Amino acid sequence: MERVTYLDKGSKQLEDFNLQIYRGEIMGMIPISAHGLQALLQLMQTNMPLYDGHVYYCGERVNSWKSTRRSVNRIGVIDAHSRLVEHMTVSDNIFVLRQGFRQNIIKNRLLQRQLAPFMKDIGVQIPADAYVDKLSAFERVTVELLRAVVAGYRLIVLHEIGTVINGEELTKLYEILQHYAGQGFSFLYISLHHEEIMEVCDRVALFSNGRIQKVAQRAEMKSEIVRSYTIEFDKMVRYHMGHRNAAVQNRKAVLSLSHIAGDVLTDFAMDVYEGECLVVQTLDEQVFRDILSVLCGDRSPHEGKIRMEGRPVHPASCKDLALIAADPTKTMVFQGMSYLDNLCMGLARRVPGIWQNARMKNSVRKEYAESLGEDVFSMPVEALGEKQKYQLVYTRALLQKPKVVVCVQPFRGADLTHRIFIWKMMEMLLDKGMSVVILTINLADSMSLADRLIRVSKEGIVQEVEKEAFGSLSLAAPWIELYR
Repeated sequence: MERVTYLDKGSKQLEDFNLQIYRGEIMGMIPISAHGLQALLQLMQTNMPLYDGHVYYCGERVNSWKSTRRSVNRIGVIDAHSRLVEHMTVSDNIFVLRQGFRQNIIKNRLLQRQLAPFMKDIGVQIPADAYVDKLSAFERVTVELLRAVVAGYRLIVLHEIGTVINGEELTKLYEILQHYAGQGFSFLYISLHHEEIMEVCDRVALFSNGRIQKVAQRAEMKSEIVRSYTIEFDKMVRYHMGHRNAAVQNRKAVLSLSHIAGDVLTDFAMDVYEGECLVVQTLDEQVFRDILSVLCGDRSPHEGKIRMEGRPVHPASCKDLALIAADPTKTMVFQGMSYLDNLCMGLARRVPGIWQNARMKNSVRKEYAESLGEDVFSMPVEALGEKQKYQLVYTRALLQKPKVVVCVQPFRGADLTHRIFIWKMMEMLLDKGMSVVILTINLADSMSLADRLIRVSKEGIVQEVEKEAFGSLSLAAPWIELYR
């Protein structure tokens, strides 16, 4: 991409953007600010009209400010959201749905034989006749990768894959990427964590506000140029560690899960202590869905009890339990409601008549106008900035005054600037004496807040680690040296 400037509805998404990815290269990208990133991914796949610049793919100019083909480039994108057809098999997704497949009769055994060499080549065993909705997250990512390889896509983008597969699986994925890079396939690996980037990438581009600010070679990745972007985060973690060491002493359990059984979980038990930050890492996507469905109250567990301070509760109606979903700026901000009504939704659990009580709502507005800004109360919620939306969601939880707040993959989809802000919002909840439970797959950011970690598989808790032992964890994370 050469001097590309791209506008969307008059808004400048990319400006004087330059990027070169070479054959057989694994190129890394760290989005310091994510403005323009989605436009970049869309522009790589689809040749939309440019304001300026040129785009080349496999040596051919495919887009230019002078003329636009409106064609599609054979570039694959793999991210947290599956692009596979769930109720079809692995072989059907890889072979039958690819462009150019012209057989009228599908011969399943033939497709399975065709898939076997690809699986053997990368050392992964996924049954060709397995249905996609039964696959783990790692298996799903692998199938999407194989589908792109079989389709002949010479460039494959992996966007925040670390949010859906755990550390051990990432190591295996890196081996697969290096294998195909050796065969001439190229990759763009987008991640917020330079520890991930350094594991697998040949170079790294620092992306901010629609531009590439710098490209660093492998030898430069550990330099101050890259690390300078984590200085503020490092300072926050150091302050938080000293501030929290004396804060979490009370071991009284406020939330207890006992003998929980779900689709895959059997006899799972967990206690959340008063005022602590507990990180729950699930080692399997199905386990993640089981625990999430129990904590958010989507369904009752097949067996077991959920208790708040010894009393049986249902999470969906419990005023002492709040849940902040993944991607909350998209899933928890409701456009048909005013800012004030959005803010008071959590308070409605404690004061059911809040909707008819204009006096109380005005009192809430006066109390929070200073911290939130008076202007947001008169804005349509769709016009709020990303940071204002995060502040709305976390202040809603604060206003409810629960004993426990469950945060589901809180850092997913957020760039570095917003991750720091989310981190501060969760620390605010802890400072108010609430317990925070972070349900996640990737530990990199979450552990910097944690007082305790539990890791859960289908068999139940496989490891429990107190804060004093965090330094023994085999993780690549910016805060880990502080504990060691």
